[in-house]
Amino acid sequence: RIEIRKEDVMLEKLFKLKENNTSVKTEIIAGITTFMTMAYILAVNPSILSDAGMDATAVLLATALASFLGSACMALMANLPFVLSAGMGLNAYLAYTVVLSYGYSWQVALLAVFAEGIIFIILSLTNVREAIFNAIPFDLKKGVSVGIGMFIAFIGLQNAGLVIRDDTTLVKIVDFTENFNTAGIYAILAVVGLLITVILYIKKVKGAILIGILSTWLLGIICQAAGIYIPNPKAGYDTLFPNFSMTDFRKLGETFGQCFNVDFHSVGVANFIVVICAFLFVDMFDTLGTLIGVSTKANMLDESNRLPGIKPALLADAIATTAGAVLGTSTITTFVESSAGVAAGGRTGLTAIVAGLLFLVSTFFAPIFTAIPSFATAPALLMVGFFMFGTITDIKFTDDNMTEAVPAYLCILAMPLFYSISEGISIGIISYVLLNTICGKVKKVTPLMYVLAVLFVFKYSFL
Repeated sequence: RIEIRKEDVMLEKLFKLKENNTSVKTEIIAGITTFMTMAYILAVNPSILSDAGMDATAVLLATALASFLGSACMALMANLPFVLSAGMGLNAYLAYTVVLSYGYSWQVALLAVFAEGIIFIILSLTNVREAIFNAIPFDLKKGVSVGIGMFIAFIGLQNAGLVIRDDTTLVKIVDFTENFNTAGIYAILAVVGLLITVILYIKKVKGAILIGILSTWLLGIICQAAGIYIPNPKAGYDTLFPNFSMTDFRKLGETFGQCFNVDFHSVGVANFIVVICAFLFVDMFDTLGTLIGVSTKANMLDESNRLPGIKPALLADAIATTAGAVLGTSTITTFVESSAGVAAGGRTGLTAIVAGLLFLVSTFFAPIFTAIPSFATAPALLMVGFFMFGTITDIKFTDDNMTEAVPAYLCILAMPLFYSISEGISIGIISYVLLNTICGKVKKVTPLMYVLAVLFVFKYSFL
């Protein structure tokens, strides 16, 4: 009893529990709740980054370790209940745009993430971050969020096998009857999984997305055992039975430090700068938006609607991104799912510490997470896309706001159709500057927006 009392005193001094009207028990429950709602990233992130040629186990280990480190920094530096992990959208940008579209190696992509993290650290120590944030118009910020959501959802449809290539229309829905025992049942399971996930979420079940992933996978295993699903590895349809082997921690060596193993002669400087800027742009607004949004829900803002401790929170986010790149994963950012822990009563960094420790423990279950098939993780992507799409209601699509709304619309449209987050950002900024300048609303355009527009025009003209 004396030891417990001493521990409580230590936690009280460290996290100021009484001052924040919370308790150790409440914070622990909140931490577990947050982890449950965002643990799906341990299955989704390796699935996405493996498409870029990275080892799935190495990615999972890097993601879990970076999540622990970032959450610990958030707890100890800012004493906030926000948990960090590999950001959705940014991982897709790394895999499908930087690597598969631009043709860079994943090592170069990680170097860009590392560079972005260093820049973010510098910006977090100054007031430049606020200047950049204020320079981007509100509707365009929301357009970026919606566009990323659409992009992620499109990737989810592809991973589910629901959307396939077509020579006439470019894409079409899969034929469920053709190759039913592989492609057909694969897509059907994804649809069922989405239905399960949505119902669980509507019913406010904690960890709905994670439970949806595991339930969908279990249904797939049952289908394989019943002979409905027949594995065909040559066609990309592997066995669905899990691998219960021990985690091979040596796999981390395949990504650790690889961001520095780059042949700079093969990297175009101008293109590389554009990639860094895209990572920085999305990470900055995603992090700020999440911090402000979750803090508002938790009534943690002060009288001036500012979040006390936002500077160390941003610094923690930046440090985690830099460390994550070295470990071997995409940009680490504050997760909006932290709101689940806040709703459960989490008010201090103890919530973040608990969730971070659970990420650390999850490294021992890497073979299970990396064995989860893409049809089971696809519903998670579709749900994340839905959450991000919801911010479209904040954009004013009215006649008197056309110079703001049209660039946001073009940004949203470009991301999934051009299969690139950076293209959406580029087109959104260029169109915003052009429309407002030509229509006589020059005062609305900040100098920084002109600089960004010129850089993006330069990119399309000479790269």
